Amino acid sequence: MYGKEKDDHNDKDNTDPRFITYFHNLPKKSPDTGTLRLFSREDWYAAYGPDALYVAQNVFHTNSVIKYLGAGGKLGLPSVTLKTSQAHALLRDALTSKQLRVEIYAPETGSGKKGTTFKLDKEASPGNLQAVEDLLFSNSDVISAPIVMAVKLATAPMDRARLRAVGVAFADTSGRELGVADFTDNDLFSNLESLVIQLSVKEAIIPTGTASGTTDRDIDLNKLKAVLDRCNVIITERKPSEFNVKNLSSDLPLLLKPSAMQSSSSADIAAVIPQLSLPNAPGALSALINYLALLGDQSNHGAYSIRTHDLSQFMRLDASALRALNLVEGPGKLGSSKTTTIFGILNRCKTAQGGRLLGTWLKQPLVNLHEIHKRQNLVEIFVDDTNSRRTLRDEYLKFMPDLNRIYKRFQKGVATLEDVVRVYQVVLKLPGMVETLESVQAEDEAKLELVKEVFATTYKEAAGSLAKYGEMVEETIDLDELDNHNYVIKPDYDAKLQELAEQLKDVRDGLDAEHRKVGNATDMELDKKLHLENNATYGYCFRLTKADAKKVDMDKYIEYATTKSGVHFATRKLKELAVQFKELSALYSKTQTGVVKQVVQIAATYGPVFENLNDILAHLDVILSFAEVAVNAPTPYVKPKVVQKDSGSLILEEARHPCLEVQEGINFIPNNVEMIKNKSEFQIITGPNMGGKSTYIRQVGVIALMAQVGSFVPCSEAELPVFDSILCRVGAGDSQLKGVSTFMAEMLETATILRSATKNSLIIIDELGRGTSTYDGFGLAWAISEHIASEIHAFCLFATHFHELTNLDQQIPHVKNFHVVAHVNKDAGGESASKDNIVLLYRVEPGVSDQSFGIHVAELANFPEDVVKLARKNAEELEEFKATEDKGQQEFPPEVIDSGIETMKSFFEAWTGQTASADGDVDMDVDEDDTEAQLKALRENLAKFQPQIEGNPWLQSLVASF
Repeated sequence: MYGKEKDDHNDKDNTDPRFITYFHNLPKKSPDTGTLRLFSREDWYAAYGPDALYVAQNVFHTNSVIKYLGAGGKLGLPSVTLKTSQAHALLRDALTSKQLRVEIYAPETGSGKKGTTFKLDKEASPGNLQAVEDLLFSNSDVISAPIVMAVKLATAPMDRARLRAVGVAFADTSGRELGVADFTDNDLFSNLESLVIQLSVKEAIIPTGTASGTTDRDIDLNKLKAVLDRCNVIITERKPSEFNVKNLSSDLPLLLKPSAMQSSSSADIAAVIPQLSLPNAPGALSALINYLALLGDQSNHGAYSIRTHDLSQFMRLDASALRALNLVEGPGKLGSSKTTTIFGILNRCKTAQGGRLLGTWLKQPLVNLHEIHKRQNLVEIFVDDTNSRRTLRDEYLKFMPDLNRIYKRFQKGVATLEDVVRVYQVVLKLPGMVETLESVQAEDEAKLELVKEVFATTYKEAAGSLAKYGEMVEETIDLDELDNHNYVIKPDYDAKLQELAEQLKDVRDGLDAEHRKVGNATDMELDKKLHLENNATYGYCFRLTKADAKKVDMDKYIEYATTKSGVHFATRKLKELAVQFKELSALYSKTQTGVVKQVVQIAATYGPVFENLNDILAHLDVILSFAEVAVNAPTPYVKPKVVQKDSGSLILEEARHPCLEVQEGINFIPNNVEMIKNKSEFQIITGPNMGGKSTYIRQVGVIALMAQVGSFVPCSEAELPVFDSILCRVGAGDSQLKGVSTFMAEMLETATILRSATKNSLIIIDELGRGTSTYDGFGLAWAISEHIASEIHAFCLFATHFHELTNLDQQIPHVKNFHVVAHVNKDAGGESASKDNIVLLYRVEPGVSDQSFGIHVAELANFPEDVVKLARKNAEELEEFKATEDKGQQEFPPEVIDSGIETMKSFFEAWTGQTASADGDVDMDVDEDDTEAQLKALRENLAKFQPQIEGNPWLQSLVASF
């Protein structure tokens, strides 16, 4: 694992007390953020102190790799060394999965203290990978575009109870894009949470608060931090002064492409860049540009575009919905099964850019009905035309590189001939793609026009734009050498190169001639015994095995060295030719470098075409992926009918959960769902644990989201309205390190739902109120349900174990009860027969679950028999007590109750001896301090009214309950 030379070098450099002193004097890491600090050497890395312990545990999974530098044995400075490949893998995991910041220190040159003094060379964070992107992700397509965001709150709340003004700026440094948004929000920052989900934000820049933390602004900042933390966003605090506009009007034009600025003769920069006229976003944009140091990199100048993000263009999702619907893997779960998330199910993309676009689409479902139908129609075309779908996927998209990453290499000036050739291979594929798209089969002429409009015409334009690019590559690059993985310029492209190539050929001929000459002289067969090889140390030389060398008079030759592989030697002539070859090769390489630079610069001018082509390749890839998934699902998906939000109902026939139906060993039971607006839009689902309640309600949310993304859905038939949001309260867990209990997390999520839901929302609530006492939980569940059903009028699926909640349907007509079916076998004595007596049917039917099945589920979990018996006994005793308590609570006719109330009224009037005086005061025949007299009066009146009490059943049940 560790080479001896590396360890010796490590000890030599770092046992020096000066290094240990230097390390301990480094700036302390922020206690609020996780930071991994590595030290780069020439060909390896090292970690010290706490970072060494982290590396030992997370890379090597043992502390035995730790060495301790300096005096004191294990009291010294912990140290671990890593190979370059190990360090890069560690950094990738830290930035993507572990959500850590990274600092890489490199030796400080010219200090005269080699190995003891370092400088901070690179910094990176989950939202800002600029410094390490080429280093860590050049050959990896697993990383999605990191988004870093800055947030500025208005100086004062618009409304202390409700509204806040928020300005946001965000950057995709991979795609060279800036964005802004300005909007009002509630005090829970629900809109901001939706924006974070839509953009997949990794890191947020926010202003620091005051020391006291008690002002309105500080309270809002704390709420903002809570939202960002719930969305697993890294928080970076900056001084409030950095959120001032400052020099933004002069800095921003330096970053933007000319096409990103509206042409205007006005001297007002806000007229050229309208985003600068927003009230709060420019301050956030200023802080973001400063944090990312975009102006310091010359390759960023004139490379960025800017846009204004409109929240209302997409369905709003909250962080809980992201988890409940299993859209994407959560932090720290990268690389798990492809069947556990909706992204994994739908991702059959052949390109890296297609996978990234799919991830964006899933977090930005459409609300524009025309655009939804457009995507669905494209998917339907390729569902029906199997041949075109397979040809495009397997013969074209499969071989498409990530043009976005290649273009960025051109922008940074680090592209090579290999990058030029990879784009050329795309150019070669385009005519075939156009031909395939133009030959797509569809019965509807409108659909053929749609394919032509969206794809065929665009690809044809790209092919035309890149035709000259292809000619340039063919004229300059030696394509015959590609089979040998050599990316070189044609010798005849440049006169100087041609001359040097001819000289190199003459030298190679001379080398071969000398090889043959020595072979004849030594009587050694060429290439089998006498080898001519280009040695890294000696240049061209001969090599014989040690045994064969003993048969040759080595005094006639120049002997270089004897190694395990044999004896290396040369003749005087060979040595001269080797020197010539080395000099000519260096000169050829230097001359070619200038030509390569010219070729790469010409290729870089096609950058806008690369960007456009990259986008349409990704678009086609996702559409074809949707079609592939729909056709190859265990039961094929269907095209859903999506209608206007105000006029539709949600009707699903034989609905299935797309993730669960593909699990091994599962025969999924489909269910019908019918939610009619103003008739059955609020549904309460009861039934046993493990019975399928959670799956049932979640699959409705998943299907609604898939439909608005443009995908087919796992149903036999589906009709849905356009939802403006999907809001979930499902399975909240506690976070004790953050001071948030299970119940508090539950209440925070529910508060967000109540504040942000509309009549066009889909709300999914699973087991609300379990985190507190039964009475409090039921009270909250009832109040929240009643508010959603009567005030918000949203579509809502509410799964609960509070059976009393089912009485809500008697108050609100559009509340309906459903239950998951379970069958229990009983023996002749009426007792449960065995632990296998419960059969979960996973069917959802109208009505209320007639009993609780908790003990049966405990039996299925193999609880000890004594525990189960005791639980059943206690449950029966509680039921008997409840039955006794409820004896007097049977229903009576209204006229009986009214008569009883009149009798009670007359009884109490008589008992109090009601004789009103002239001034309106009540005269008491009995002294109120005389208890005995009052009891006597009570008995007399009770005897007087006894016949009436006995004649009224309601009064009899009331007296019995006392």
